[in-house]
Amino acid sequence: MTHSHLGEMLDLDAEVLTEYHRDVIIWVGSLTPDRPHIIDLGAGTGTGALALARQLPDAEVIAVDVSEPMLEHLRQKARTLGVTDRIRTVQADLDQPWPNLGPADLVWASASLHHMADPGHALTQALATLRPGGVLVVTELDSFPRFLPDEAGAALEERCHVALAELRVEAGMHMGEDWGVRLAEAGFTVEAERHFDIALQPPLPAAAGRYAQLSLQRMRHGLDGRLSAHDLATLDALATGVLGRDDLTVRTTRTVWLARRP
Repeated sequence: MTHSHLGEMLDLDAEVLTEYHRDVIIWVGSLTPDRPHIIDLGAGTGTGALALARQLPDAEVIAVDVSEPMLEHLRQKARTLGVTDRIRTVQADLDQPWPNLGPADLVWASASLHHMADPGHALTQALATLRPGGVLVVTELDSFPRFLPDEAGAALEERCHVALAELRVEAGMHMGEDWGVRLAEAGFTVEAERHFDIALQPPLPAAAGRYAQLSLQRMRHGLDGRLSAHDLATLDALATGVLGRDDLTVRTTRTVWLARRP
């Protein structure tokens, strides 16, 4: 999947799961001091950075990502929303020594830690970047959402998720970690862990069809040899035809950990 398609999928996630994102941002925003300095680690297209900047009008946000195309997309969105004066972008590989980003009152890491080669190192760096009493928010997902409500479609989705989970393990990705334990090991005090079981039923937002299509296409990448030729052909056909369906659902689980530097 190209950077543009990945960026589109991230934007669609924010649009389709708007209630979940709003609940988390309001909760986190209520815990920040006045005029907070915020760092978004692995900012992508800016779902967290931009939402926090809008929720906290006196906040200054640094959005960090390894991808310059993602950061350019974020900057364009910031201009549209009128918050460019409070958002700065930094291109950096967070598996390498970090640039000087702090001191911060809030560090936000949404679906980014599992991509890092050494998330323990990243957590140690985040701890050092925070002011005493500062907060780290970690958000992680269990998998891509599930969309297909019919029995055959749901069974195929499940086979895809099982195969993708095996691929992630082989690639050394850190999906399914107990981030509460990892945070405590890094020196944080874990104050909260919230699970969000999301189950959206039709009628869905207009963007849901495209969100499902891109998600199915992204799942398809890398599955050659992992599923039968029949399953792969069926997945391709489903991804092509999903835009015309009005029976889609969106089922996913997100977990948010809130931890504080002592």
